[in-house]
Amino acid sequence: MRIVWNSFHGRFSDNPRALWERVADRPGLEHVWLADGDHLAAFPAGVTTVDIDSPAATEALESADLLIANTHTEVEWTKPASTTYVQTWHGTPLKRIHRDVLWAPEGRLDRLDHDVAKWDLLLSPNAVSTPRLRGAFGYTGEVLESGYPRNDLLSSPRAREVGAGIRASLGIPARATVVLYAPTWRDDEAFAEGNPELRLHLDVERFAATLGPDQVLLVRAHNMVTGRSPIATTPGVHDVSYLPDVRDLYCAADVLVTDYSSTMFDFAITGRPIVHYAYDLERFQSSVRGFYFDLLPEAPGPVVRTEDELLAVLGDLDRVEKDVAERYAAFRERYTSLEDGRATDRVLARLGI
Repeated sequence: MRIVWNSFHGRFSDNPRALWERVADRPGLEHVWLADGDHLAAFPAGVTTVDIDSPAATEALESADLLIANTHTEVEWTKPASTTYVQTWHGTPLKRIHRDVLWAPEGRLDRLDHDVAKWDLLLSPNAVSTPRLRGAFGYTGEVLESGYPRNDLLSSPRAREVGAGIRASLGIPARATVVLYAPTWRDDEAFAEGNPELRLHLDVERFAATLGPDQVLLVRAHNMVTGRSPIATTPGVHDVSYLPDVRDLYCAADVLVTDYSSTMFDFAITGRPIVHYAYDLERFQSSVRGFYFDLLPEAPGPVVRTEDELLAVLGDLDRVEKDVAERYAAFRERYTSLEDGRATDRVLARLGI
């Protein structure tokens, strides 16, 4: 069986990576990864890759028995009748997606619909998300409510080892509190003509000066805008946007700062604090993307609007945890019930590999 893998248009990450890691050494399977040159170094030695933007990607897809992707495969290819296309997707949606979004570049959704039409199996992280995914994509095929394979690590004894490895590789002291800042992307910014630089909306130098050496900041740009927000070289601040997989960063982090990103659903598995830095909440909700539910009553952490509020909250995390404990528990029950460390088992059992 020939399996082609695609994660975030050519990265070694996410649900495809987690599934590949389980079956990489199984006999009778041939693996080909679609790879972006900017992220090629993240692939393990010996892994077969083809440039996702080359004719070789089309050739690989059209010869595949199985395609496993976590987002739209934006390659021109004709799907053979014998090929099974598994779409794992990559997050529990708070933000509206695909046909439900408030705005998208002209023609983009029509183009992506051609990819949706090829899907044979769609994974869902939880029962709440299933109808949202079906409706947004207009998808009527099989859905497997499995949880996400990428999150199995978070329930594994290996999580501590992986987190320690990330900290060591970045030279982070053992005593430090690690803050992972992982905001989502803004469609109007990402698709702006000329791909301009994007403001980070967080003054990293002020962060370091205010919170001191005992708090370390990891900045993780969304895959849609990686490299477009310059980060000032600052002691205690690390740009981790090019590390292969955000799941490893979850293991290293003591607290997550995000906005409307689906990272909140993943990180909630850890039970560690989450802070929502929602500096543009009204604009995002009403004109950029829109939400499936009201964030404010369900958020598993405090929702702050200004940098001053954010720094104050990060300086008093013990109080934050107590204040949101009941809401956090309800959030976990609603959205992470399938994240039990066995999502990979469920998916591979369904695929028979």
